Amino acid sequence: MSELNKILKILISGLLLCSFPWLMHAQELSYSGDPDASLQRAMTLAFSGKRVEARDTLQNILTAYPEYTDVRTLLAKTYSWDGNFEEARKHFNRITSDERQHKEVWIGAVRNEMYAENNNIALGLVNKALLYLAQDADLVKLRTEILRNLEGEPHLSTAVKTSEKGTEEIKKYKNSVALFSSTDVFDVVFDPMFYSGIEYIHETAVGKVIPKINYSNRFDIDGIQYELDLYPKFSKTFYAYVNYGYSQSDIYPTHRFGGDLYANLPKGIEASLGARYLSFTDSKVTIYTGSLGLYKGNYYVSLRPYVTPRNNSSIGISGVLTARKYLKDADNYIGIIGGIGFMPEFRQFLANSTLIAETLLFVESQQLMMEYQFSFKNNPSLYRANLGITRQELVFAPGNYFYAVSAGLRYQVRF
Repeated sequence: MSELNKILKILISGLLLCSFPWLMHAQELSYSGDPDASLQRAMTLAFSGKRVEARDTLQNILTAYPEYTDVRTLLAKTYSWDGNFEEARKHFNRITSDERQHKEVWIGAVRNEMYAENNNIALGLVNKALLYLAQDADLVKLRTEILRNLEGEPHLSTAVKTSEKGTEEIKKYKNSVALFSSTDVFDVVFDPMFYSGIEYIHETAVGKVIPKINYSNRFDIDGIQYELDLYPKFSKTFYAYVNYGYSQSDIYPTHRFGGDLYANLPKGIEASLGARYLSFTDSKVTIYTGSLGLYKGNYYVSLRPYVTPRNNSSIGISGVLTARKYLKDADNYIGIIGGIGFMPEFRQFLANSTLIAETLLFVESQQLMMEYQFSFKNNPSLYRANLGITRQELVFAPGNYFYAVSAGLRYQVRF
């Protein structure tokens, strides 16, 4: 009997010893410490080369705080540094699917693909990141590095990519010149109308500056308008659009003022509020506007209403809905534009031989336009084509409508 007791004691002791690691692991799973302090310890371990120990700590934190972005980001980086690119990709993808504005995560995800020599995937990721963090300098530099890799040029190190050589690559596209032209053809009454122009686009540290000259031929009248667009940046969240235009021609407003304040919000949302003021020869009009846009993956959708108070205390309302699908990068896309109500910034017509601003009138109108912008590899130029149709009520014959087909081209060269 004593022998049996000894055997039982030995078996029980063995089971306890075998179970001890499991019990300790189970205890770790029930994490109850300070996640911030644990993250700091994990960072110290990771940066001192003890990445396995760091991962144990990070995974332990995530059992209690699965949405702690900084913890998951560091975990993904440690996998990437150790060459486990697939595991790193899983964690980066989980974060970027929800947090579109987190630059550090995008950079980590892109570099993970670069380390794995998946430069095409890295290029797609950085272009996607630039949809949410437009013209971010670090992401633009990273894209330059990827393009050099794809072209077979020497790999830019972290030090070199922030040097003057990297800066010169960014400056390459800080200037551009665009030529554009379009035509409206009507089924009744009106002769074709022609629009064209040229603009110079200059990127500065505080935003874009765009002087522009517009030319039109409408109602057998030639007209020229001079415009200046500014896009000042105030912070990563706020930027603005400011416009002034001047013309001595009857087919343009004598003075045109416009402005919007934009805010980049979480979850890929962009919103703005603004106004337009148009001063014609015999009339003036103020238009209130705004926009709400959403970036989702490779898609962008924006709604812009126009609200125009009238002298008779009534209000005119119109709106434009824009939808785009981005292709290989932010410069290449296909889109559709739909509008209801008169587009208050673009057209004028004749009524009883008098040129009028239709922003002052109630006219029923619908518009639909397709646009396609594209570029070619190793070519700094951008090309855009659009084709649309408009159905609009005749100003001088309420209840009767005309149709107009619009077609246009735009060519932009960057340098």
